[in-house]
Amino acid sequence: MASQAFLQARDFLLRHRDDYAAAYKDFAWPELTEFNWALDWFDEYARSNLAPALWVVEENGDETKLSFAELSARSNQLANWLRQQGVQRGDRILLMLPNQPALWETMLAAMKLGAVTIPATMLLTPADIADRMTRGEVKHVIVASSETAKFDSIDKTKTRIAVAIPPSAALSEGWLNFADAFNESPSFEPEGRTLATDPLLLYFTSGTTSRPKLVLHSHQSYPVGHLSTMYWIGLKPGDVHLNISSPGWAKHAWSCVFAPWNAGATVFIHNTSRFSAKATLEALVKHPITTLCAPPTVWRMMIQEDLSAYKVHLREVVGAGEPLNPEIIERVKKAWNLMLRDGFGQTETTAQIANSPGQPMKPGSMGRPLPGYRITLLDHDDNPAEEGELALILDPKPLGLMDGYVDDPSKTQDAMRGGHYRTGDVASIDDDGYFTYVGRSDDVFKAADYRISPFELESVLIEHPAVGEAAVVQSPDPLRLSVPKAFVALRNGYEPTKETAGEILKFAAQKLAAYKRIRRIEFYELPKTISGKIRRVELRKTEEARGSDERRENEYWEEDFGA
Repeated sequence: MASQAFLQARDFLLRHRDDYAAAYKDFAWPELTEFNWALDWFDEYARSNLAPALWVVEENGDETKLSFAELSARSNQLANWLRQQGVQRGDRILLMLPNQPALWETMLAAMKLGAVTIPATMLLTPADIADRMTRGEVKHVIVASSETAKFDSIDKTKTRIAVAIPPSAALSEGWLNFADAFNESPSFEPEGRTLATDPLLLYFTSGTTSRPKLVLHSHQSYPVGHLSTMYWIGLKPGDVHLNISSPGWAKHAWSCVFAPWNAGATVFIHNTSRFSAKATLEALVKHPITTLCAPPTVWRMMIQEDLSAYKVHLREVVGAGEPLNPEIIERVKKAWNLMLRDGFGQTETTAQIANSPGQPMKPGSMGRPLPGYRITLLDHDDNPAEEGELALILDPKPLGLMDGYVDDPSKTQDAMRGGHYRTGDVASIDDDGYFTYVGRSDDVFKAADYRISPFELESVLIEHPAVGEAAVVQSPDPLRLSVPKAFVALRNGYEPTKETAGEILKFAAQKLAAYKRIRRIEFYELPKTISGKIRRVELRKTEEARGSDERRENEYWEEDFGA
């Protein structure tokens, strides 16, 4: 049985949790033909299982706990109701919800139906949504009641379902009420079989010179592939796991859905209107949270507090999304006697490389390949190198790798040419097989753990009448690691003044989602190649060479303009 093959692979990694050599040498991905993780694993594990699967704590102290058995039944009810609303196998559902139980119920229900979920952040603008609806070929939307106005100008023939948050919230006209689903039967019968290779998830990811790409994952690549992520985090059955991540991003599925539930752990959510290091630390003390995953931006904020004053219950602490600073690791170790362990992966994959539990760590290194992944470094001529682009060996293809970019087969072919999947990230390797992250091989960068595409921001900037040309790069920031900065060449008739900078920054802020906001601007003659292409590499080097608080001539920061 498919579920038995999955269970054997899962149990093998749990048994060898602290024995990296044996786990890496002897682990094999399960061979699956038919597999539906929600039906074959979650529902089986949930049978008469009253242990908490999901535990949501609100800012005011209110709590919601749902057991594995309750979530299994509620997702069955939702699947039955969605089927009545016309959701069929293969249909694409845009899901735009906050960290509320409806999100997990929908993920499970859609999986049981064989529908394809497109998770989306609530930070999206109407223009972002329209693009995703069109290119994602969306047939149904399930969104928070607070976000329905963003869909006013979008095709109303789609199935439009609103989740009332809070439950007393009024719903807009023309929207179905998500709560009606729970009048249905808690028993569910699937229509037809689910192949392990059937599509399951579509994620939008950023590129340097194009619109966001659509990454396709199957019923095996993320649910089963995240056995590697479970291993990296060090999760055990009965753990209470907190992952600080916003819904809509792949990392949320990584560590708020598949990795903890593969282990039989509780997903813990601490909702706050704005992130607060102090509130998070207080939650870690108040609740029996045993494992914590957070991006380095969050860790940098938390170490500004006196960590030693917080008597946490943690056994494992990990970070992902960008490189961890050695100072952060040392501060956490000194305060809690815990090793903060790095991990690396992508939207296109599960966790590939990490410092796994109980293993020696090297300062600055993100660790060694995780079970199920074989990794090499390639130079510009595709030869093995000590420093080069991280590449996954595709013979055999690791189960945690995407099926491809569904809207652009040529990008898939390019990324997977020559028997390797090229990650677009550069690293070095030492004699012991430890990898150290160097940076992106293209222009995409992270700002406060959000992935930023310069092309997208530049496209907005040049809509302003004062902007002739623009190039966006990352600029060092002491808290966020980096923030988007625009180098701008003005059109004739405009002066490089503070007033001009303020107008451009305000214009961009109105056009872009909050996490993409351009925070610095410098009026500058852009360096170019002979063929006229902007040399962003020079601009990046300019920014990397200066201190995080240093200003340059004709440079303005958003802080200069108040609120």
